[in-house]
Amino acid sequence: MTRFRITRRAVLVSLSLFVAVLAEQRNAAADDRPNIILMIADDQGRDGLSVAMAPDVAASTVFHTPRLEAFAAQGRRFSNAYAPAPVCSPSRISIQCGRTPAALHWTKAAPAETGHRMIEPRIIKSIPYELVTIGELMRAAGYATAHYGKWHIGGGGPGAHGYDEHDGDTGNEQAFAFTDPNPVDLFGMAKRTEDFMRRAGEAGKPFYVQLSWNALHAPGNALEKTKAKYAQLAADGGTSKRAEVAAITEDLDTAVGMVLDAVDRLGVAGETYVIYTSDNGAGGGGRRGALSGGKGSVWEGGIRVPFIVRGPGIAAGSWCHIPIVGWDLLPTFCQWAEIGEAAIPPEVEGGSLVDLFARGDEGDVVRKRSELVFHFPHYQSGHTPHAAIRIGNLKVIEFFEDSSVKLFDLAVDPGERNDLATERPKDAELLRRRLENYLLSVGAQMPSLDPAFDPAAPPPPEKQRGERKGAQNDKKPRKSK
Repeated sequence: MTRFRITRRAVLVSLSLFVAVLAEQRNAAADDRPNIILMIADDQGRDGLSVAMAPDVAASTVFHTPRLEAFAAQGRRFSNAYAPAPVCSPSRISIQCGRTPAALHWTKAAPAETGHRMIEPRIIKSIPYELVTIGELMRAAGYATAHYGKWHIGGGGPGAHGYDEHDGDTGNEQAFAFTDPNPVDLFGMAKRTEDFMRRAGEAGKPFYVQLSWNALHAPGNALEKTKAKYAQLAADGGTSKRAEVAAITEDLDTAVGMVLDAVDRLGVAGETYVIYTSDNGAGGGGRRGALSGGKGSVWEGGIRVPFIVRGPGIAAGSWCHIPIVGWDLLPTFCQWAEIGEAAIPPEVEGGSLVDLFARGDEGDVVRKRSELVFHFPHYQSGHTPHAAIRIGNLKVIEFFEDSSVKLFDLAVDPGERNDLATERPKDAELLRRRLENYLLSVGAQMPSLDPAFDPAAPPPPEKQRGERKGAQNDKKPRKSK
C-alpha cells in the first residue's frame, strides 16, 4: 500500500527464499548458526550493579549482583555503551528496528508536560506495522523467536512483530502484577526461557530470545527475604525506596543466573551469545555516581548503561572502550544469523558489533554515520528539551529553549563537569551543525515555542513526570504465580 509496506514485504519474502536456499545447501545438516539471548534491564544505570563498567570506576557497594559479576568475568564489558534514549519505549523501538528514536519519531514514554516555555512534539505511541523488527528478520531466517517481559511499544504486541512466543502487549503493569515468590515475574520469565530453549533445540532450530526484564520497576515487589537483607540500608540513612531497589536488583541478578544455568544445563553455552544491558539510565537527579544527569536527560547518566557480552570467540575478562549503542544490535544479530545486507532494511542506522565482540578495541564498527545522536525534545525530571551528539570523544548538548550548547571531552571528563564550549568554540559549533543536520535529515520532531507561555506563572507541578504504572496497556494484568 505504501512504500514502507512494500519494502517490508520484499524483505520478508527475500529472507524466506534465503532460508530455503540455505537449507538446501546444508543438505539437512544441523544448523550451526549461534543462538542469541538479549537481556534488557529496566531503568538500570551504569552504576546499578556490583560490576565495574569502566576500569577506572569502582563497582557499586550498594547493589549485590554476584551472577552478573561472574558473567562479566566470562565475557567482554563495554565502558562506552549507550541506550538509544534516556527513557524506556524509545529505546525499545530503536533496538527492535535498528534506527534512532529521532528517526522513528518516538522520543518519549511519559505523557507530555504542559505549562513550559516550549510545546513538546506529538509522538507515535505504537510501533507501526511497516517497520521491520529483529524478531521478523530472525524468524524469517529460520530462528525460533521469543520475547518475554515488558514490550511497551504496542502495535499488537510481539506476536504481530515476529515473535513466536511472548507474554503479550505488556507494559509497566506487568511488573506490579507479580509479587513474592515470583517478584515482577523474574523467575517466571527465566523458566519460560529455559522451556523455549529446550524446545527449539529439540526442533533443531537456533533461537533468539529477548528477555525484557520488568525490574527495576515495582521494587516493593521484591522477595521479602531480599528486602529484609537491605533493610539496614534505609536505617543507615538511605531511603526505603533505595533499599527496595537494591533488593529487586539482587532478585534480577538471581533470574539472570537462572537463565545462564539453563544454558549450561541444555549444553548450548558453546554456541550461544548472551548480552546484558539496560534501556536507559537510572533515577532523574542531577548526578548519578560518577556521571551527570539521569533518566529523562541525555547527559551521560541518562544514556550510559551497562553492557556485557559472553559467547563463542569472546575473550573472558576483556574490555572494549569504543562507543556502541542499542541500534547496533539489529545488524549484529543479522550477521550472526547470516542474513545478507540486501535483506536488511536500508533505513537501518546501526553497525554490526561482531568485530568488536571478537577483537575489542582492535576491532571496528561501521555505521552509515559516524556520529551518535540522542534526541529528547521534551521536559522530564526537571530537564528542558535538548539533544546531544557524540563524535569520537567530543560531545555537544544543545538546549532548545535558548539554543545554548555545552561541549565535553568524554575521554578525560566522562562526568561532564568541565564545559569546553567557550574554550573551544569551533569544535562546539562544528558538532552543533552536525547535530542539527542529522535531525533535519531524519525529519526529527522538534519542540516549538508556546505563544501562550507566561513566564510569571508558577511552574508546573514537579510530579507531572514519569511513566504511569499501566503504561499504554489497559488490559488486566496477570496474577502472581
